[in-house]
Amino acid sequence: MRRGLILAGTLALAACAGGPPPEVATPTPVLPPEFLYAPDAPTGTALAELLPEADPGFDTLAAQALAGSPTLAEALARIDQARAGADRAGAERLPSLGANASVTGQRTNPAQFGASLPPGVAIDTERVSYAANLTARWDPDIFGRLRAQERAALARVDAATASSLAVRNALVAEIAASVIDWRTLDARQAAIEEDIAAAEELARLAGVREEAGIAPGFDRVRAASAADASRSRLAALASERARLTGRLVTLTAQGAAQVRSALALDAPEPALPESPVALPSILLANRPDVLAAAATLAAEDAELAATARRRFPVFDLSAVIGLLAFSPSDLFDEDSLVGTLAASVAGPLFDFGRIEAEIDGAAAEKRAAFQSYRGAVYTALGDAEAAYGLIAAADRELAAAQAEAASLQRAASLAETRQKAGLADFLTVLEARRAADASGERAAAALGRAQRARVVLWQALGGEAQPTTRSTSQ
Repeated sequence: MRRGLILAGTLALAACAGGPPPEVATPTPVLPPEFLYAPDAPTGTALAELLPEADPGFDTLAAQALAGSPTLAEALARIDQARAGADRAGAERLPSLGANASVTGQRTNPAQFGASLPPGVAIDTERVSYAANLTARWDPDIFGRLRAQERAALARVDAATASSLAVRNALVAEIAASVIDWRTLDARQAAIEEDIAAAEELARLAGVREEAGIAPGFDRVRAASAADASRSRLAALASERARLTGRLVTLTAQGAAQVRSALALDAPEPALPESPVALPSILLANRPDVLAAAATLAAEDAELAATARRRFPVFDLSAVIGLLAFSPSDLFDEDSLVGTLAASVAGPLFDFGRIEAEIDGAAAEKRAAFQSYRGAVYTALGDAEAAYGLIAAADRELAAAQAEAASLQRAASLAETRQKAGLADFLTVLEARRAADASGERAAAALGRAQRARVVLWQALGGEAQPTTRSTSQ
């Protein structure tokens, strides 16, 4: 007993000689008190209002994507994988019980005992034994290595959950942007069709004037060329529709017919809610990528602690109780009962730097995880600043484009009125109409960019507030 205590003390002292694990500073990044481009006064806008939730096409496609997207299903499977790892780490702290049974036949060469045996002593050269045992083993985890590994595994679950939410937000944002682009194409098409109708009417009037001999054929040709230019712009929209259809097929895991059916649903008038006022500090709690990076940092911290605890001895308690007999009929006799109870301790004495190298590697992983966390925080800050600025710029562009379209359309209308009253020539009408062409399309495109900017802000500020926990096994 005394020797055992001395040995255990020696192992413990040798293991503790390496000192504590290296300290890795992980201060919380300092963020500015407010966003530069955010509104100065509260607007009362909820974050969810930035999405086109009133659009039935968006609702349908988003629901289909959340139910069947392969990308999201893969992310959810990563959660199940992390949970299985956490369950395994937790189970390692509990005792393990087992059972076994065996039949062993053994033949011995009597010559191995020498040629001269005492009188009356014989060696049974063939023996069959029958055994059945219950086994138990437990590591009491005195120095907390298993507890640290369990903390790391639980942090990995948090990281996987946050990552799945980031995938979900990205999926919803992509669908929202694609639906907005589709509705923008509808608005651009309507504007181009109006340009075509106006140009065709001018071409018809120019043809009448040409037949009456009061205008050259050049006026009709110029009016027809304006209509042809508008038809060219209209034909170019088909390629954009095909690209959006393909993108939505990928996002929703639905066929092109189902996608087009959802997009055919009547859309409401586009809304432009004001930007919600938020503080940079909310990014630390709302952004899924920041939460995932923070959870990964916590996991690496626990892994470093578990690696450092490898310096300490490992205590192991084990027990075996069973039956051993050399005849099946004797298996349940009282004399067949056997058992073992053992306690062991093992620890490193001289490993020539192996554990220290593992600790250094774990410390480097923690430093890398901290820098990744800092990068995620400032990426989130930059995304939010850019999104606020993008909304402000897009709204100014929209106001200018709508004012331009209204002014040019009014100028074209006045030119036609003056020409009918004999106060302006037909060339003036043509020039006014040419200037007004595409102004409505530009205004529609600007409106689409303003709507898209709000989706960007929704994602930059964290998007969906609650993580999804649907399991692929359900």
